[in-house]
Amino acid sequence: MELQSKYKTLRDVPQIDYLAPGGSLCAGCGGLLAVRLFHKVLGKNVVWVNAAGCMTIMVNYPLVPLKSNWLYTAFASAPAGAQGIRDAFDILIRKGKIPESEDLKVVVLTGDGAAYDIGLQSTSGAIYRNLDFYYLCYDNQAYGNTGFQVSSATPVGSATATTPPVPSEPAGNIQKRKDLFEIWRAHNPPYIATLSSSYTVDFLRKVEKGSTFKGPKLYISLAGCPTGWGYDPRETIREEKLAVETGIWPLKEAVEGKVKHTVVPRALKPVEEYLATQSRYQHLFNPVRRKEVIRSIQEQVNLYWEEASKREDFEIKLVNT
Repeated sequence: MELQSKYKTLRDVPQIDYLAPGGSLCAGCGGLLAVRLFHKVLGKNVVWVNAAGCMTIMVNYPLVPLKSNWLYTAFASAPAGAQGIRDAFDILIRKGKIPESEDLKVVVLTGDGAAYDIGLQSTSGAIYRNLDFYYLCYDNQAYGNTGFQVSSATPVGSATATTPPVPSEPAGNIQKRKDLFEIWRAHNPPYIATLSSSYTVDFLRKVEKGSTFKGPKLYISLAGCPTGWGYDPRETIREEKLAVETGIWPLKEAVEGKVKHTVVPRALKPVEEYLATQSRYQHLFNPVRRKEVIRSIQEQVNLYWEEASKREDFEIKLVNT
């Protein structure tokens, strides 16, 4: 039976915040928006297990903006930290040392560097052990905290500190992104979803839905990054929405392995409407237009949606290439 969500319109977004305003993160940080929305659904009884990354800067003792709990871990070991916390609570409750009312939801919070690369081994182990936890990846598509170096989540064509456009590689990054959604799905967890703060109701519903399952739950949230992507910090929602409207960032979920797209654009906007707004892609337009790279990106987006529409039987108008 399908869950009847309490989040139907933007009016249903909880007014209470568990994250104080201000802080030391970059203005317009999409990762921070994701944490704020995630927290609104889960409530205050949360312990965040943070892998080293951008969000680490958010908590500088004694200036802690969270009205919840926080454990900082090394880059590779956040899922292992989550295992220890989850086991401790389960044992204490079973032995009657603490009441069930003092139980906490365990959430791993990580950037794409740890999620796709450095922490993938410990994450795989946690899923294999069927650890009951949430895994929130704020995906800004590079190692943002240390200078915006390439990660295996960096899209083709993006410039980073370690993949700048040069005469030998004028397109910038030439490696395709890993598909973290499918890597997790191969482990058979109960729930996986992609998120965007620009589609707030969809975001809240997915966190709510995932909370009904016991076991590992993955959320990959697109995290607009004004500093690394190169756009006005006021435009984070616009950037994330364009990523969805162009089909570059599909919003979908997998329940017990079955995939469903939760937001399907009626017609895709051309990818260049998204690429042209960010300085990390400006080398594709100036000093010369790199038509072959832009066309290749568009073709990959079209191919994705062609295959998805065959599996799920929806219609979508693609962009001519």
